[in-house]
Amino acid sequence: MAGNPVIALRRWLSVSPHPRIFSRPMAKSSPRPKKSKPARSAPATRSKSAPRGDGARTRRTRLPDADTVWSMYRKMVEIRSFEEHVWDVYTRGLMPGLAHLYIGEEAVAVGACTALRTDDYITSTHRGHGHCLAKGARLEGMMAEIMGKEAGYCRGKGGSMHIADMSVGNLGANGIVGGSFGIATGAALSAKLRKTDQVAVCFFGDGAANQGILMEAANMAVIWNLPVIYLCENNQYGEHTPFEAVTGVKEIVDRAKGFGMDGERVDGADVLAVLEVIRRAVDKARKGGGPTFVEAVTYRFKGHHVGDAAGYRTKEELAWWMDNKDPIQLLARDMLKAGVATDEQLLAVQEQVEVEVIAAVEFAREAPYPAPEQAFEDVYS
Repeated sequence: MAGNPVIALRRWLSVSPHPRIFSRPMAKSSPRPKKSKPARSAPATRSKSAPRGDGARTRRTRLPDADTVWSMYRKMVEIRSFEEHVWDVYTRGLMPGLAHLYIGEEAVAVGACTALRTDDYITSTHRGHGHCLAKGARLEGMMAEIMGKEAGYCRGKGGSMHIADMSVGNLGANGIVGGSFGIATGAALSAKLRKTDQVAVCFFGDGAANQGILMEAANMAVIWNLPVIYLCENNQYGEHTPFEAVTGVKEIVDRAKGFGMDGERVDGADVLAVLEVIRRAVDKARKGGGPTFVEAVTYRFKGHHVGDAAGYRTKEELAWWMDNKDPIQLLARDMLKAGVATDEQLLAVQEQVEVEVIAAVEFAREAPYPAPEQAFEDVYS
């Protein structure tokens, strides 16, 4: 059908109770701004624009079935809305501590988890809300945990960086950079020893890619031929540092060769490309083909955490990624072009999701805090 693929997103802006950063129109062609020079000399890198399909073997020529496409679109909108409300909850002083928002990276979690079964495993990071929701976490339990309430997944004791839900294979977010490598590898070993065809996906960032445990875990996975996928979300910055300034390879996926495993690089803004790449890796792992290393090139639209103004990157750089690489807008454009959706249908999903997320916030606000006598429960001693 004819029409602008982001009309619905613009409409949502006009009815939303707070500003939405994914209501920006897609740019037809926008030159990529030069990135701020790193603090020290670093290896030259490829264009940060990461063209669509970059790193994938073959760009898919058609959409998956309509149900899958709509499910992925809805889940990405859910994650975006949830994170924006987390930001709002933080600014109103309704949550303890900080949160690391997943805004802009939704396609990686949704594409990857769509390729998995409920009994497959994931391990997450400090920026883990999107992973948890994509793997099936409930909005109410997530928001309650973030606000420190007893109704949360960890009874309000874990907070933003330590949410787990074993019932859907989510082995937990982790506040330790690189802390999930051993957990995911161990889960894959468990699946192999139990002779199931379960697969483990280990989400980690470009900063964690420099942690020594990655080499140890990856080496073990190759030697024992484990069903694990190491999925690097390269969002260009380890906290405040450009990854080129502290990484000795131009593309993180190049390290797969040293580990002795297959590696692929994919456009992390393209949920369909992510789905295709992870499906291949999952299928290989289930058939006994061993581990895979995937680098998803992505970008976070917010700072490292909710209190970070992100002054280490230029406004032009941020605007380029938001205008050209918003994963929700990219999928909406594909859906409209293929005739799978109309502007009105996209808007209806956004409005329904917004109602659900607001209800989750209200549920969490009204839920009680853990009783003081529970302080020493659910802890190791």
